[in-house]
Amino acid sequence: MAKSALLVMDVQRVIVERYGDDPGYLPRLRRAIDAARAAGIPVIYVVVGFRKGYPEVSARNKAFGQIAAQAATGGGFADERATEVHPDVAPRPEDVVVTKKRVSAFAGSDLDMVLRAAGIDSLVLTGIATSGVVLSTLRQAADLDFAVTVLEDGCLDGDAEVHRVLTEKVFTRQADVVTIDEWIKTPTT
Repeated sequence: MAKSALLVMDVQRVIVERYGDDPGYLPRLRRAIDAARAAGIPVIYVVVGFRKGYPEVSARNKAFGQIAAQAATGGGFADERATEVHPDVAPRPEDVVVTKKRVSAFAGSDLDMVLRAAGIDSLVLTGIATSGVVLSTLRQAADLDFAVTVLEDGCLDGDAEVHRVLTEKVFTRQADVVTIDEWIKTPTT
């Protein structure tokens, strides 16, 4: 029997502010989190974070190099409050919070160890952005032989067409893609 975990990925204040033009996103995500908890499914938060001075970031890395440059001037990830999980979906003390160093939830983190130690073999993915953390984590999770479900409306992207193509055409090759309401009807522990 599969044992699932709900991953809430990169739903940090600074990221929500960047992609937050959907006012229904956080309330929908909150419903998924509440349903997971009610069903006894662990909720694992994945955040991106770095040490002071960003020693993990190479200047050759386009995306993360920009984050480090913004932080050097006091913007973006330099503000601890900005990097917190958004308060509307904040973790509880008993929730696991995993810090990653790259796009995939597995990259530079102990997520695989946390999942395996708990006997989890099935992942339910949510997060920002569909074309970033969700895509990268789905690919790596599938390669690590996890069963994967993506909550289509539990993901958010800056480009609606990219989100549509990923959830309708790309993700379905390696995952089940459902809405939060569909998943709430049949969450598996």
